[in-house]
Amino acid sequence: MATGFFVTGTDTGIGKTTVSCALLHAFAAQGKTVVGMKPIAAGSENGQWMDVEHLLAASNVNVVRQQINPYAFDPPISPHIAAQQTSTEIDLSVIHQSYLELSKQAEIVIVEGVGGFLAPINQHQTGADLAKTLDFPVILVVGMRLGCLNHALLTAQAIRAAGLTLAGWVANCMDPQMLVLTENIATLEQRLDCPLLGVVSFENDMDAQKGAEFLDVARLENFR
Repeated sequence: MATGFFVTGTDTGIGKTTVSCALLHAFAAQGKTVVGMKPIAAGSENGQWMDVEHLLAASNVNVVRQQINPYAFDPPISPHIAAQQTSTEIDLSVIHQSYLELSKQAEIVIVEGVGGFLAPINQHQTGADLAKTLDFPVILVVGMRLGCLNHALLTAQAIRAAGLTLAGWVANCMDPQMLVLTENIATLEQRLDCPLLGVVSFENDMDAQKGAEFLDVARLENFR
């Protein structure tokens, strides 16, 4: 059975895809077979879901696209609303089955969540239920900007309240003008009580392979 990690973030548009792809490249550099999964995608561009495309490109095994992305919706809106508009019910058992199929083909599966950790995915469940269904250690992407301390600590609290393990976190320096960035990172290092896997520097054109250089996946060794 493959090792899996669930990547969540302090918000939507916070860098989950970039970090997920960077993790795939980092594990691949260790000689692992890797595949990314985006169970639920919302927001297409010219008929393509770019998060899914990036995860496919960062994977080093050939898999069926439907396994990577069981649910895809065109409008960039909350998935539970997008699903309602198309009379679709997002079923966690379908997602779990897709993961089981992927786990037969790769040693490491990186699953990217949708939106923030508690984003609704259907009428009764949230991203937390998705993470609990897969039961993976969680990696938290913190978008370093004003307000991130509260968002990060609340998200960490929700992850642990769900009975999941917070395996590590990544500081994504998305605001190049953020004041006291170093002090904010130090505060989260002290309070999150899990390893800092890396600090991803702000670069508009940084690709995931370069981002892998900033991540220390050896700090996840206990979860493999």
